[in-house]
Parts: sequence; C-alpha cells; structure tokens
Amino acid sequence: MNRIKNSGLVILVIAGGICLLCMHSCGPGQTSEKDYAKFVNPFIGTAANGHTYPGATAPFGMVQVSPETGNIGWEYCSGYHYEDSTIMGFAHTHLSGTGWMDLGDILLMPFTGDTRKGSYKSSFSHTRESASPGYYSVYLDDYDIQAELTATQRTAFHSYTFKKAKEGHLLIDLKHGIVPTAAELETHVLKSGIQIGDSHFLSGFTITQGWAGEKHIYFAMEFEQPVVSLEWLTPPEAERNQQLILSFNKESGIDSFEVAVKVGLSTVSVENAMENLRKEIPGWDFNTTKQEARVKWNQHLNRIDIEGDARQKTIFYTTLYHTLVTPNNITDADSSYRGADNRVYKSESGAYYSTLSLWDTYRATHPFYTLLCPERVSGMVAGMIRHYEVQGYLPIWTLWGHENFCMIGNHAIPVIVDAYQKGIRGYDVNKAYEAVKASSEVSHPKSNWDVYLQYDYLPSDIIKEEAVSRTLESEVDDWCVAQMAKALGKQEDYAEYTRRAGFYRNLFDHSVNLTRGKNTDGSWVTPFDPFKISHAGDAGGDYTEGNAWQYTWHVMQDVDGLIGLMGGVDVFTAKLDSLFLLEPKVYGDGLTVDVTGLIGQYVHGNEPCHHVAYLYNYAGQPWKTQEKINQITTTLYNETPGGLCGNDDCGQMSAWYIFSSLGFYPVNPADGKYVFGKPMYRKATLNPGNKPFVIEAKNLSSENIYIQGIELNRKPYYEKFITHQDIIKGGHLIFTMGPKPKLN
Repeated sequence: MNRIKNSGLVILVIAGGICLLCMHSCGPGQTSEKDYAKFVNPFIGTAANGHTYPGATAPFGMVQVSPETGNIGWEYCSGYHYEDSTIMGFAHTHLSGTGWMDLGDILLMPFTGDTRKGSYKSSFSHTRESASPGYYSVYLDDYDIQAELTATQRTAFHSYTFKKAKEGHLLIDLKHGIVPTAAELETHVLKSGIQIGDSHFLSGFTITQGWAGEKHIYFAMEFEQPVVSLEWLTPPEAERNQQLILSFNKESGIDSFEVAVKVGLSTVSVENAMENLRKEIPGWDFNTTKQEARVKWNQHLNRIDIEGDARQKTIFYTTLYHTLVTPNNITDADSSYRGADNRVYKSESGAYYSTLSLWDTYRATHPFYTLLCPERVSGMVAGMIRHYEVQGYLPIWTLWGHENFCMIGNHAIPVIVDAYQKGIRGYDVNKAYEAVKASSEVSHPKSNWDVYLQYDYLPSDIIKEEAVSRTLESEVDDWCVAQMAKALGKQEDYAEYTRRAGFYRNLFDHSVNLTRGKNTDGSWVTPFDPFKISHAGDAGGDYTEGNAWQYTWHVMQDVDGLIGLMGGVDVFTAKLDSLFLLEPKVYGDGLTVDVTGLIGQYVHGNEPCHHVAYLYNYAGQPWKTQEKINQITTTLYNETPGGLCGNDDCGQMSAWYIFSSLGFYPVNPADGKYVFGKPMYRKATLNPGNKPFVIEAKNLSSENIYIQGIELNRKPYYEKFITHQDIIKGGHLIFTMGPKPKLN
C-alpha cells in the first residue's frame, strides 16, 4: 500500500485500486469518509415540469455543462427533457428548475461523417446514459461516440471517444441558446466572435439579449489533440452567430480515439477565461478532474447524514444536491465579475452570486444556507449590497448579474435580515440596512411605494396586475425591515414598518374570509372568483401564479394576527381544512403550468403554499400538520425523473423537502424559528458547526406518523418550533411517534 498526499487528500493505493479519503474540513468543523454523492440522481426533476438538468457542475458553480435535447419553449427551460430521444449538443450554462428560458451558451457537438448535415443531432438511450454530481456520460448512437463531461467552478472538461471513425468532427455553435421562440433564436445573439489560435487553442465571446439582459460570456477552449482542419458554416467575418467545425484524425494502429476539450468561462474577458482554465484544470487527466468534483460535492453533501432506505437516501441527497447548484458564483479566479451595469468590478470576498430566484428561494432555500452553508451567506449578502450600489435597490431576480424583474416582492430583504438576525455579518451592516430600507422606498417596475403608502394596500384599479399578491409579499419584507430597524435601535423605522407589515388586514374580506382585490374607493373587485388563477403579469388579475384560496394564507409574518382576523382558531382551522378538501381545479385567463401538485386547492408545485400545511400548529392542531406533511413528502416527491411535482425553482422545492423530511420548516423565513412538522427518518445528523445536531424519531413507521412528545437535550420540550440557535450549538432532538394524534 502506498500513501500519497495531494491537495488535502489522502490517496490509498490498495491492490491496484484507489480510495480517496477527505481529510480536510468538509463542512463547518466536519470531516467525512462517506460517499454521499452515490445517492444523488441528477435525473430526478428532468421529466414533466421539474426543469432540472443532468449535466456536470460544481457546488454554486459558474459552469453547468449539460446535454440539450431541445432549446425552444417552456418545457426546455433547462435545455433537457427526459422524454426526448435525441441530443443536439452540450452547452456550458443552464438554469435549474426555473419557469423561464435563457442560457444554453456555447454549444459543442461531436459527430462523424458529412460536415454539412444541416442537423447534427444524435439519438441516444437512457440505458447508455449516466449522471452523478460533477459528471455526465452518454453514448451518441448515430455516431458511435462516448461523450463524458465534468466541471470545476469556472471550467468544463469534455471527453469524446470516437469508437469506429477514422476522423472525428466537433461543431462549435455560438448561435445556439435556450429561448422562448424560434424567432428569438435568430436574434438573441447581439454579437459574437471566434479567434483561432493554434492547432490546440481557440477563444471567443458571445453577447446575448434575453432574460439575463445583455449578457457577456467569454471563453477559452483548449484541445489535447491537434485540430487538423476547420470549416466555417457561417462566414468567418460574420459579426454574430458563428458556427465552426473542427476535425481530428485517428492515429494509425488504434481502434478508437479520444478528443479532449477544456473550456474556461468568464463574464469579463477572454484573458480571464484563459486564466480560469489554467488555474482550475492545468493538466489533461479527465478522471482526476471528475474525482475532484465528486470530492467537492461530498464536502457539501456530508453536512447532513440520514439513516434511511435506498429510496429515501436517493430522494433526500438529490434534493440536497439541487439546493447547492445555485445561486452561481460568477467571479473569475481573480475575483472580478461583470455587474448589473455591465461594468467590471472586483469582489472583496471573492464571490458574487447570481441566479437569485428570490421570490422562490427566500422561503426555505436561503434559510437552509444559513443553517448548513453559513460560510457562503455573507458573500451572498455582500453581493446583494453591491447590486444595490449599482442598481439603486436590492436584486429582485438576477441572472448573470442582471436584473430581469421576474416575479414580485423585494425578497433580498428577508435574506439579508435573516442572516443579520442569525449573527452572520461578514459584510457592512450599516450599508445592508441602507439597502434594505432604500429597496422599500425606491419604486421600480414591481414596486409602487407611493400608491402602496397612499392607500395602505395596492388598489386593483391602479395596479392592474397582481395587486393582492404584491401587497401581501411586500408586507413580509416590511416586517423584516422592522426587525432589523429594531435591532439597530431605529425606533421610528421600526414603528413605521411594523405598521406596513399589517396592511394585509385591508384586503381581507370578512364576508368570504379571503383576501381579495380592492379598488381606490374601498369597494371590492367584482366579479370575484376565488378559484381563478392569475399568472404573474401574464393576463392581469390580482394574484401571482395563484388565486385567493392560495394567497389568503400568505401572512407568515403574523399568523396569529390572521387567526384573529378570521375569527379565531375554530374558524381558521375550518377554513384551512377546506383548502385541502376543495376540488383540485385550475383555470384562468393566463398560463397555469406552474400551478401543479394539488391537494384540493393547496398547490405544492408552486411556492406561495409552501408554508401553509404548517399553520395548523399555530391553531393548536399540530397533528393535522403532521398528516399533511406526511402526505406531501410521500406522494409528491419520488426517485424517478418525474419526481418533482413542479419546477424546482433554483432549489426551493428541494429545500422544502429537506426541512420537512427532517421534521421542521421556517414558516417565517426570517424569525430564526423552524416550526415542527413530521420527521421521515429514524435518525438524522446535521453538521451545522463544531457540534453535530442529532434528530431521532422513536417508533417511527408508516403508521406511526403522529408526534406524541418531543425532547431537546433529554428534557421535555413543549414549543411548536425549534430555534436556529438551538440547532447550531449542537444537541439532541427526539421525537416520539405514535399511530394516533395527540390531542393535548
């Protein structure tokens, strides 16, 4: 046995095999020798409307190199649909679980035969396709090519093995992208270029206009084998949409040959892309890069250890994986990045996170980061502050550093306040509060503060789209501003934002016990159909991807106040019961594709309902929460490609599952409390800091789904929640389970 030390790893060479043991800190204060990555199935969510991708990426990586089976329309938001049987190539940037389209930049496609095919697609079979964290492989049947992909933070490594051909070709397509319509495929590239270096190197750039605004991507591409010829499919002097074919020859005396390609990306320059490539993949050992990617994934996946069967581990660790692919750190190795105004900046922290789907992720994904990835959170907050300094308000939904104004609310606010309240403060706190307050006062396309403050709600006859939802979402943010103001001793701000956080009362109609649209004269909007879906500015209406039944509960900052407003716990729980018992029908004037995973009018496939099943706890009926959480976790998630009942939305669907399967959830995402639900594992160990936090569920079974009692550190515990501080200091939480509800 030989022992070789290298980059924090101990490599044991035993009888011709290699075992990698992670000997450095793999989580905050933790080490791991377990291979959690083996439980991850990146194909979960790639069917139906989960919109995930199976390709290779690093945790929070800039590069997501992945196959594309289609690139036009809503079903191809990630570029891949499991139901397809052909692959058009491998691009370097992708969205995970979103409901809109962009990226898919710099497509490569290996092939054989005629170079003027018109279409370079190849058929493939899932039986010859595999994926794991940091790795993807597929056999391209039409060309007898084995394609393999792996990735680092800023680079991709391609390996194409040509099995039978004497000559192999590689298409480089800068026209390609993921777009809503075929017409936009012709126009989305504003400018692009390819610069030929020598027989082993080329570089270039694309500037596109889409959901990510004016997006700059620079690339450096290196080949291990020499390029023997090249052929332009477009004029070489063209200013955009270049397509180029490179050819490689097989050496004599071998049955097959490999073409290895390394690609570095940058938002800043070709020179930075070259430097990223040089630093992150200096050599040509594909398997080493692949293994290093797996090690990095295990350093994150090891932060939670669950005891469960193979199915449970597959679902759990895949959801954990999906929470860690975004947001994406788009800085270069030298910490530079291109900001919201397309100017180049340097990050003091070395990070600038984008792909911030905040309307989705503020609910559970960002609280998850504070608990299990706290070392990332200050960088996320600092980046939001930098965005504010450029844009004048905090990010709403940013992609590759640019604002797209998708969705509603100012939900960077709860992310920042939650971090501050939990003691995560590696950023300028005063600047953070300045940004939080300014973002609550500076109007932008999704915030009309003058109207909001004139009427103490957003009137539907002035605000023609999403007036009710925008009011309710803003009040969550307002409550958060109030808490930070209070902590900083700003009493006037605390009083004003506490007042604003109660505006939901002005849209509550006691005659139906639902929130509904109201006009400037105080009259209710008529006709009123509480089941009719409005879809995010798509066709007007008072709600965002939901209806009155779903949005009435969106008062997570003041559940007790909502209970009182409805008329007490009995009325509240009866109304909540109705939500889950009503007919599961969906209709509206706009799209309803995001409104999925229905249990009655409860919609789990979209975010506004994610906290709702936990509200029974506030009304003294926790066993109903336990029933509903058990139903959702066991019926709306599974281990197949269709295992998500809705878009994963940059990890929010997955983060809900992580929390809920452990036994609690952040109903109010910024109050530092996790409300109890129903655990799914006999034992789970969280590694949030220097001491583990162990969760046990005694007597747990498919029949024993009700909590009979709770102990914290061997003492009876009677609260309906556990605090963030209790978890991070380590301890032991014990649920005792039984077959019947405990009614007192």
